[in-house]
This record gives sequence, structure tokens and C-alpha cells, in this order.
Amino acid sequence: MKLADFDFDLPESAIALRPVSPRDAARMLCVRPGAPLADRHVRDLPGELRAGDVLVLNDTRVIPARLKGRRRRGDSSVAVEATLHKRLGPARWSAFMRPGKRLAPGDRVVFGEAEDRACQLAELAATVTEKGEGGEVVLDFDLAGPVLDEAIKARGAMPLPPYIAAKRPEDEQDRSDYQTIYAQADGSVAAPTAGLHFTPGLMERLAAAGVDTCFVTLHVGAGTFLPVKVEDVSEHHMHAEFGEVSPEVAARLNRAKAEGGRIVCVGTTSLRLVESAAAEDGTVRPFADETAIFITPGYRFRAADGLMTNFHLPKSTLFMLVSAFAGLETMRAAYAHAIASGYRFYSYGDASLLWRAD
Repeated sequence: MKLADFDFDLPESAIALRPVSPRDAARMLCVRPGAPLADRHVRDLPGELRAGDVLVLNDTRVIPARLKGRRRRGDSSVAVEATLHKRLGPARWSAFMRPGKRLAPGDRVVFGEAEDRACQLAELAATVTEKGEGGEVVLDFDLAGPVLDEAIKARGAMPLPPYIAAKRPEDEQDRSDYQTIYAQADGSVAAPTAGLHFTPGLMERLAAAGVDTCFVTLHVGAGTFLPVKVEDVSEHHMHAEFGEVSPEVAARLNRAKAEGGRIVCVGTTSLRLVESAAAEDGTVRPFADETAIFITPGYRFRAADGLMTNFHLPKSTLFMLVSAFAGLETMRAAYAHAIASGYRFYSYGDASLLWRAD
């Protein structure tokens, strides 16, 4: 398929810069192939599911992965910005750097404001050891392990998506807004945004309705924001991300399916992980590995029956995924309805509840 097949016009005014409050007051468009579109709210989710269904949520936690600093090379110093992408070791991270052209292996980068460096022992510094395409580099930090983690938290900013960061700066409110209420495992540089809509009250009402919930972990990398640059989408390569489905969760999902329940993934990250863990017959297996699964129309879904997700960018891999799940023409119609009806798009925007096209 061609990239142009996944394009649509989106007005700038549709981009949400802040979430609604309370979180479950966001709108939710219910999309069932072959049925009329239904306008709901996230708080209505329990009524859209049935007892025995199981929601799969991603419990990854966003780290403040955007770091400003200066590249030092001899007597010269240049301002740079890093977005940590994937942890490679106790002291090593892959990162996207701007301006990438100003960096070379061997360069030293010191992160944080000048006043942060009053104590040299607390300095957050790294050496560029490798350089790839598109501004991606490997940083070897002087600190390691938990000490490095604390230094990053102290100096980093929440890595808001570029379509929000271009319109306003990150602030303290984003530290809570851009995190799910059930986040546990540090490691993501982007939020699993469908989960941002959940509140303690909604979780309680889901349980009361007989809907089970379970947690998987997929650490979202900055590659999720990279644009597709090839016209033939089959030539696009996804960045690998680490994910884990525990044996206990795999058993719960398989038991639910055997008893007639449906697997409903909250977010494309949960869906990509569950599909990576699923065998050809749909059995979900324990999984702890990297996945670079790229789902486009024509993919045969093995395990997921439903998907709750936000509204995605034109020509993005995520719009390709939802088009594969519910059908390209169905999703074109759904997105046209959402735009015309004033739904809010992207990370802080509204939700959709999609059912798989058979």
C-alpha cells in the first residue's frame, strides 16, 4: 500500500494541548464494522463491554527523557537536546539528538543548567560512542544504574509529543497528566496514551461490571513519533521496543478466550505486544523480548478482539494499525466523523473503541 492511502486533512484546531478533566470525561467514538458510529464518553466504557471481557493495559511509566545540554569539543561548545530512546545498558542509552549534524563519536555532552553543575560529582555527562541516521546516537554516561536514573529524573523534562511541544512548553502539570494512574515500570519516553483516560472510579465500575483487567509492559520509544518517509509502506522499518507478557497474564488471557470473553487492548502498544506474543492459533504465550511488529492492512490478527485508542496522525504507522484492525474505509469514515464532530486528536485528545473487522 502507498503512504498516500493513509492521509487525511486535519485542522490544527483539532489537536488537544491539554487533557479534559476528569480523565474519563473524554469523548469516545465506538466503531464496529458494519454498524453505525456511536458517540459516547470514556466513562461509558463499562456499558460497551460485557462480563468476562478482559482489558489489557500497558503499565509502563514515562521517564523525563528530554535533556538539554551542551556538546563540548575542544574549546567549542554548542547547545544540544537529547531525547532518550532506549536503554542499552546500566550506563548506555540510545538517543535522538538535535542538532544531530553537530555531533560525532568522541564528543562529550554535559546535560543540565549551569547551576546544576556546582558540584562536579553530580554532573550528568556522557560520551557519544556511536552515530546512526536521523540524529540517533549512542550515549555512554559517566553515571550508571540507579544513580543515573535519579540524575535523569532531576534534570529531564517530560518528552511531550512534537505536535504538542511545538505549540507550548512542558510544565509541571504534564508530569502527572502524561502518566497513567497505573504506571509502574520505568522505561518509556512516550505515554501509552489510551490509558491516560482511566480513573480509579472507572476501574472500580469496570470491575463491578465483571470486566477483568490485566497488565503488560511495553516501553514506548521515541521512534513512535518518527514519520514514515517511504511511499511504499512495506519498506518502512519500525524501531524495536522491549515488552513483557508474564506467564500469569498469558494464562488469564487464554482462559478468558476459552470462556467466551474478548481481549480488548487499551492502546496500540498493548495490542502490538499481545499480537507479538500470540501463536498462529491465537494462544497468547509468555513473552519477554523486543518487538518491531509493523501492522498494516492485510495483517491477520491472532488474539485481540477490541482496541481502545486515541485518534492518530495522518500517514502514521498508528493510523495504519487501526485501519488494519477495523478496515481502512471504516476508519476513514470514522475519522471524517470525528473531525466534523469536534473530537480532540492525539495524545491528550479523545478516544475511540474499535472492534475487529472479521
